[in-house]
Amino acid sequence: MLVMENDYSRGAHPSVLRRLAETNGESMPGYGTDPLCASAAARIRDLTGDPDDDVMFLVGGTQTNQTVLDVLTPPYAGVAAADCGHISTHEAGAIEATGRKVIALPAHGGRLDADDLDRLCSGLEGDPNGEHMVSPGSVYLSHPTEYGTLYTLRQLEAISSVCRRHGIPLYVDGARLGYGLAAKGTDVTPRELDRLTDAFTIGGTKVGALFGEAVVFPRHGAPAHLTTRVKRRGALLAKGWLLGLQFDTLLSDDLYMDISRNADDRADEVRAALDERGYGIEHRSTTNQIFVSLDAGSRRRLERGVVLGFLGREPDGNSLMRICTSWATTPDDVRRLVELL
Repeated sequence: MLVMENDYSRGAHPSVLRRLAETNGESMPGYGTDPLCASAAARIRDLTGDPDDDVMFLVGGTQTNQTVLDVLTPPYAGVAAADCGHISTHEAGAIEATGRKVIALPAHGGRLDADDLDRLCSGLEGDPNGEHMVSPGSVYLSHPTEYGTLYTLRQLEAISSVCRRHGIPLYVDGARLGYGLAAKGTDVTPRELDRLTDAFTIGGTKVGALFGEAVVFPRHGAPAHLTTRVKRRGALLAKGWLLGLQFDTLLSDDLYMDISRNADDRADEVRAALDERGYGIEHRSTTNQIFVSLDAGSRRRLERGVVLGFLGREPDGNSLMRICTSWATTPDDVRRLVELL
């Protein structure tokens, strides 16, 4: 059975597994204080161009979003996000469980809009009843978005400007960041993310690692007592070197970008085949996620040979299904899918 349901259904890139095996007999200090984490953090600082970045490695996406937003957001405030943002939908109320409200704003192609955010903040600041309402104490973006779309540099600059004008930290969830950085035509780089945000992540779970997310706080911006606060959330891995080793491997010799580019290239081939055969693609993007509208018969026929992701029922009764390529998708996988199409 061909599986194109998501980008985390394979274990890890062979280089990661090989290095895990090579170092398995070594003893390391715990909690991210090891030389492998230090090396991986140095590679990240090389990418961002900022020697003052604080870097920490966590295990999974929801855990990371909850932990980072918990330390960035005042206890009396909420988190502004697009209504389709991961924290707004598929994270089981993880942000709300910290006592913070997710303030959902309309998504535009999966993206948060700077003007919408500015109106929200300005409206609350000018409202005599503002103290009785939850105001945004941080802003959450995902890049790529949940629809695979990307922010342009200009859009990120506009949102960053709004955040700084209102004194609100900006956090970018980069669970699929590799697929965004490798996408054709993008003008967003790690250096720009470092310049414009207060924290962002470099995803590993969905981009070649067994598990793991790297959190970057630019300009020595990590909140005080970060390790203590991370551990308080149950997010500090004792065997932290396992995270550092994976990122140190993925960020060597352009491996992270090469495998991300593979996913985007394979997705382009799938998009071309869908277009040629008249399938309806929604939320057009240049990254590894493809959303296709399928009637009941087409869905049944395809799912005899390929596992797809179900996103929801559409007004016309069709199903919105996701085809997801990954670092591990091969040209033969695409050929098999095209035959099914």
